[in-house]
Amino acid sequence: MISLLYCGNEGVFDGVLTSLLSIFKRSTPETYRIYIFTMSLTRIKDTYTPISDKLIAFLNRVVKSYNPENEVMKIDVTDFYEADFHKCPNEGAYCSPYTLIRLFADKVEAIPDKVLYLDTDIMFNRDVHLLWDIDVDGYEYAAARDHYGKFLCYPNFVNAGVLLFNMKKCRETGLFEKARYWIKKKKLTFADQSAIARATTKKKMIAQRFNDQKFLHKSTVVRHFSKRLFYLPYPHTDNIKQYHIDKVHKVFKYHAFDDIYEEYLALKKEYESQGA
Repeated sequence: MISLLYCGNEGVFDGVLTSLLSIFKRSTPETYRIYIFTMSLTRIKDTYTPISDKLIAFLNRVVKSYNPENEVMKIDVTDFYEADFHKCPNEGAYCSPYTLIRLFADKVEAIPDKVLYLDTDIMFNRDVHLLWDIDVDGYEYAAARDHYGKFLCYPNFVNAGVLLFNMKKCRETGLFEKARYWIKKKKLTFADQSAIARATTKKKMIAQRFNDQKFLHKSTVVRHFSKRLFYLPYPHTDNIKQYHIDKVHKVFKYHAFDDIYEEYLALKKEYESQGA
């Protein structure tokens, strides 16, 4: 069984659905348990509401169509967040507060000894087993370099959008507890990503193809659609996500995911027709 962890609110529908479909369509048959951390934070923003049970039920139906033993589990971590991060220095960071809630993975008993954390803006281009089967024994996690951080911070600064966690080791070293300490202590440049870096005792560096934040090669396992710099027609940044299909076609000129998009659009239309 492969265990996956996503985090977010009701707005992660497009990201989680396309990400999961890419895993199912690019990988050999497997059983998946998918954990989704969510919370209510409407005191900050009206749209910061938890993922609805209706959405979880829909995702469950989708994943079970690939394997009846697959399961999506919603875990509300609102209480953990408010107890530790209420009005903390990083609550208004460049990223959503929902990126911080993966730091409660050690407090959730349901999380197994090995779990693959994924941002919702990733697509698998090759079999998930190429990543999942990496041996993390003796390490807290395996991760690839951050495309920009390796220049701006230091060579082995990792991107936290794809993290293969050895939860047993993390609980032994207190990785998450130390990371939460940094989130509460001071405002960090990259929020939780910086906190994880500061808290790390031992990490396993893996190839960029496991978290490619800029290119899509034949060897790419994970294409991470994070914000990136473009030089033409003038230097600027853009945050093109995998579900911005027209831009993926026009700007990136990718058609490798078109079979996934076909199913995604049909499922999205079905979900919206239910009055969601």
